[in-house]
Amino acid sequence: MSGEPQSALIRVEALEPAFAAQASLWAERLALPVQGDAEFALQFGASGLQFVELAPQAPGALRIDFVEGAVAHRRLFGGGSGQMIAKAVGVQPGIRPAVLDATAGLGRDAFVLASLGCSLTLIERHPVVAALLEDGLRRAAADPEVGPIVGRMQLMHANAIAEMLAWKDELPQVIYLDPMFPHREKTALVKKEMRLFRPLVGDDDDAAGLLAAALDLATHRVVVKRPRKAPCIEGAKPGYALEGSSSRFDIYPKKTLKAKVL
Repeated sequence: MSGEPQSALIRVEALEPAFAAQASLWAERLALPVQGDAEFALQFGASGLQFVELAPQAPGALRIDFVEGAVAHRRLFGGGSGQMIAKAVGVQPGIRPAVLDATAGLGRDAFVLASLGCSLTLIERHPVVAALLEDGLRRAAADPEVGPIVGRMQLMHANAIAEMLAWKDELPQVIYLDPMFPHREKTALVKKEMRLFRPLVGDDDDAAGLLAAALDLATHRVVVKRPRKAPCIEGAKPGYALEGSSSRFDIYPKKTLKAKVL
C-alpha cells in the first residue's frame, strides 16, 4: 500500500503486562502514544503485532501471518507457477526474475512470488503497515518451511517514488505495482482489511508517478495490478494485459526475460 498516512488516531497497547516493554519500543519507533483516546490500536502480544479498530462492532484484529491461514493455503494449493501473477511477472522454466514490489501492503503477492523462487525487494511507506509486515516476516523467518521463502523478501520502509528515483542498488528486472483501489471482492477478509486500512492510507493519488518512476527503473518489465474493469493508470499504455475474474495485470514490457546460462 502506498497511500500517504491520514489523520487517524492510533495508540500502541500491550495485550498483556509481560509485553509492555516491546509495545513501548514500537510506540517509540513509530512515534505513537501508549495511552489516550484513539480510533485504532497497534497491539503487541504473544502472537506479535496486530492492528485493530476500537469502535463498537469493529472487525477483528488484523495480523500478518505467512505461516498459516489463507496465505499458507495459497502457497500449498494456489496453482504454483500457473498463477496469473506468476505469468505476469515472467516466471517461466529457468526464469525467476528479481522483483521490486513498490506497493508491498500486506506482502501477500510478494510472498507468492518468493514461494516460487523469485527474489523480492518490498517497499511500504505507511509506517503502521510496514511495522505489521516487518513483524510478520520476523515470525515467519523462524518457521522451518516458510523461513527460506521469506529469506528471499527484503523490506524497506520508504516512499517508493523517491526510492526508485534515487535507486543505487542493482536494477530490478521487474517492478510490481498494486496501487490502492476500492476492492469489490465480497470476502469478509477483504472487507476487514479495507475498513482498517483505508482511513490510514487512503487511495493512491500518485499512481501515475509510481508508474513513471517504475518504467524508468525496471530493466525488463513493469506489472500493474488493477480491478478488471478499471482504467489503466494515467501515462504510458501497457503492451498487453492478463485478465482474471476480478482483477487484471497490465504489463509494460521493456526487454525479454531470459533464463540464466549456468
